[in-house]
Amino acid sequence: MKVQQFLDHHGIKENPFGQEDAQSDHVFKEFCLNGTHHPVWDKIFSNPTNPSTSVVFGEKGAGKTAIRMQMIEQLQIHNAQHPDNRVFVIEYDDFNPFLDCFRERYSGRKRRPERLLSYWRLWDHMDAILSLGATQLIGQVIEQDESVENNFQSVSKAQTSQLTHLEKRDLLLLAAFYDHSLDMPAVQRWNRLRRKLKFSYWKTEWERGLGFLVTLATVGLVFYLGNWKDFGQWWIWLIMFAGWAPWLWRQSTLLWKAWRVTREVRVFDHLPNALRKILSRMERRELAGQPIPSRDRSDDRYELLTKFQTILKKLGFTNIIILVDRVDEPHLVNGSAERMRDLLWPMFDNKLLKHPGVAFKLLLPSDVVYYLQREEKEFYERSRLDKQNLITSLDWTGESLYDVACDRVRACSADHSLKHSIRDLFDDSISEQELISQFAQLRVPRHLFKFLYRLLVDHCNRYTVDNPNWKINRETLHTALSLFQRDLDAFDRGMGTG
Repeated sequence: MKVQQFLDHHGIKENPFGQEDAQSDHVFKEFCLNGTHHPVWDKIFSNPTNPSTSVVFGEKGAGKTAIRMQMIEQLQIHNAQHPDNRVFVIEYDDFNPFLDCFRERYSGRKRRPERLLSYWRLWDHMDAILSLGATQLIGQVIEQDESVENNFQSVSKAQTSQLTHLEKRDLLLLAAFYDHSLDMPAVQRWNRLRRKLKFSYWKTEWERGLGFLVTLATVGLVFYLGNWKDFGQWWIWLIMFAGWAPWLWRQSTLLWKAWRVTREVRVFDHLPNALRKILSRMERRELAGQPIPSRDRSDDRYELLTKFQTILKKLGFTNIIILVDRVDEPHLVNGSAERMRDLLWPMFDNKLLKHPGVAFKLLLPSDVVYYLQREEKEFYERSRLDKQNLITSLDWTGESLYDVACDRVRACSADHSLKHSIRDLFDDSISEQELISQFAQLRVPRHLFKFLYRLLVDHCNRYTVDNPNWKINRETLHTALSLFQRDLDAFDRGMGTG
């Protein structure tokens, strides 16, 4: 007996439990994004108009990635409905590019790889977040897309023209330090942004112009006197050097600043000479007193974050939401709870998590709760987790898992007007309450989907195409559940492949 034959009999066009990962699950993306939520969804998501930070710990398969995708969907709806009060979303879920660059900085030093993340600091997180945000915003300014389907995140020409001269300067400053796009060379992309903002830089060329003018005047004087031998005189070259001295001094100081930024921003690679060229197109007075991420501290990053928020508010984004997920997946972490702790703990700073206008949604593995419970008082005073909407366990009850299974069955039904239920697939002697109690033992949606997929296969393997059985009996249910739990326990102990 084929599984699809069994499903077709119940009016289900495809297997509702064939996928386990939310990112590749088209059933979830098409039908369940807006319908199926975890019971604590409201506390995690909060209100987009006045968002708050949430720190959520959940075991693998508990639905953290699904929650992140649902939040993105809801925020897009909010932005479409409130074009003047939008939320700028930064997805901080791919750590590999930042950690790979960070590792390269220490590749030549005698440090154990397993302890490398202990050198990760708060400002490394801030550099990564500012890089993601600035690159995303600058891409929208350069390639403006004002179509209806993209109005939840687009930046229009009218909004860009409303920026003041100082705000344009700040955006160009953020682009110089944090725009990390591989689409085109850094200098070319920065110049393209400058032209979009109509930010002139001709006044910055006076030192170069002075050098050329002095050189031409000196050469012209020698030609006028007609004594070619004067080119060998030291005072001729001293005059020309004096003409170029202001330009050389400015370029040297900018190169020194660029090198310091390159050394201190450790999460992506800067080219010092390219950064020097960019900074040289900004006047001295424009750069004087501005925050530069050239020291191992967070103060400059906070000031740049504030500038970033000011620009976003002028463009219609009143708040920033940062979605943090998949911290167990980077190569440098490799699922190690200790390395996850080293990566996450610097971010647990109340000044950052409660920064006005910024809300973090941290969807974290439950593996690190062990270390969280063993921290000293100083850690809790710095992080103030009691104020961060802390959820230490993303639990699912049997009832909530039953609802999830029913939602997926209805999503895959050929006729959505019929209220199909997972209960329809089982024998009449199996009550809804019995199914709920059985599902409660599976704890998380991923285990539920794996079990129901295996259960359908086991049931169909017991019957032939010519002699089918359209209901799953109690014996098959209990046998499949006991075998699945045995395999699950073996996997949890590291004895199976899953």
